[in-house]
Amino acid sequence: MLDIGPDELLLIVIVAVIVIGPKDLPRALRTAGQWIGKVRKVSGHFRSGLDAMIREAEMAELEQQWQQQNLKIMAEHPADAAPEMEPTGAYPARPLTAPESGPAAASAEARAAPAEAPAEPAPSGAAAKPD
Repeated sequence: MLDIGPDELLLIVIVAVIVIGPKDLPRALRTAGQWIGKVRKVSGHFRSGLDAMIREAEMAELEQQWQQQNLKIMAEHPADAAPEMEPTGAYPARPLTAPESGPAAASAEARAAPAEAPAEPAPSGAAAKPD
């Protein structure tokens, strides 16, 4: 900020002692310190306000990028499209449409259900006992 070297600082102190006087110098330094504190407080408040505005602008920019990306994805994969095979060759893990109800749904469930395993035959050595 201010680049004051030791020689310049000594010159300022000598001029201050001559102009203000040694008796009033502590009061003048205290007043100067209070003013410097106020200036720092105002500048810190101003800086934090600028930082908040910059963060809000960045968030708005990120929100806009997110919306553009979302629109692009939604255009590539519309919700009403038929389910397609995934690049791995597997079908989607969940159905994309609501399940059907009625006789068509019952036949679809019957086709999707695995066939029951046949009952195991009785061992050859055991005979059925009559009641």
